[in-house]
Amino acid sequence: MQTTATAFWTPKQQEGGWSQQKRSLAGACLAHLLHDGYTDQLYALLPIWQQQFGLSYAGLALVRALYSGTMGGLQLPADAYAARFTPRVALALATFIAAAGYAIVALPFGFTGLCVGLVIAGIGSSVQHPRASMLVTTTWGKSPRGPLGIYNFSGDLGKAIFPAVVALLLPILAWRPVVAGTALIGVIVAFAVLALIPQQSVTASVDKAAAGQGGDGRGFNLLLAIGACDTATRMGYLLFLPFLVHAKGGEEASVGISLALLFAGGAFGKACCGWLGQRLGVVWSVIATEAATALLMLATLATPLNLLLVLLPFLGIVLNGTSSVLYGTVPELARRGELSRAFALFYTGVIGAGGLAPIAYGAIADHSSRTIGIVSAASTAAIIIPMVIALRPFLLKSTLPEKTATDT
Repeated sequence: MQTTATAFWTPKQQEGGWSQQKRSLAGACLAHLLHDGYTDQLYALLPIWQQQFGLSYAGLALVRALYSGTMGGLQLPADAYAARFTPRVALALATFIAAAGYAIVALPFGFTGLCVGLVIAGIGSSVQHPRASMLVTTTWGKSPRGPLGIYNFSGDLGKAIFPAVVALLLPILAWRPVVAGTALIGVIVAFAVLALIPQQSVTASVDKAAAGQGGDGRGFNLLLAIGACDTATRMGYLLFLPFLVHAKGGEEASVGISLALLFAGGAFGKACCGWLGQRLGVVWSVIATEAATALLMLATLATPLNLLLVLLPFLGIVLNGTSSVLYGTVPELARRGELSRAFALFYTGVIGAGGLAPIAYGAIADHSSRTIGIVSAASTAAIIIPMVIALRPFLLKSTLPEKTATDT
């Protein structure tokens, strides 16, 4: 008699499940594209809000933290609550709530409406990462790494598209109609997710290997700390990039182009750094990307606008590509049977760091200069290098059982 896991992989059932697998992946990718786009379109809006509401750098970071901090802080409880629903319903409902939050931001309720809307949008977006990651992992069973890479790449497409479109529309339209347009897109995506993801996804027959490999808890905690520092570096630089472009003589269109170039490089970095991780391993690939990140961030301070735009795609590759290597290591170091919780914890840490660290960098810039703020973010990237070296023993331990089983 076949076991459940074995039956899942029989040719007949696998053939019948491909359509559901692809539809589930497409729905997860669409949700990821929208929610990551919602997150990073804020960077194009920050300079407008600074002028309208008279905010400092730290104040801007606090406003952004209303969204990212809510999204990161609610990962665990939102994931636990969303588990009551099917992935299809959970992702569609979460997308609709996020769109409703941005609709409130677009209404003429002043600074209070802005803050309330961002919190509601953050609540909706807190569901997407852990639920969509688990949907892809469980639907694809023994081979989730490739589909997870596609899922990660879709988020970078959203990061490249939404900020660029918003920045390009701002000189033409007022910011409220632009935000209202993105809210409408969110409603459309919510219905599209309902249409794409099957009502009963193929998730019941997942092999135990897909639920965590029994990694060391200390190793996962160190990986989480590295991920938090990596995200802090990225978000800190993104806080200052629009103002750096303006300081070099760029207009709003230049801000949009710079963000698009950076995020397009980041999307390409997913594939490049995944390839680099296979060739060099997690430790050496992270060392290479973080060292390049620190050096390129410092280089953008001394370059004119045209050269800055040339450097940004290369900075994006290493600035965002490292996260792909770290994200793919979560299943390796997650405790057995706790992969969903591990994903939620990882996203809590990295998104929380992304929300809180810019506040610190912004405060540093307010009391010194924008240059010192960027240098501080670059220094955080350099700090990751000794941390990932310390992670090496835990990665070796996590691979030993698999190697032993293969040899025998």
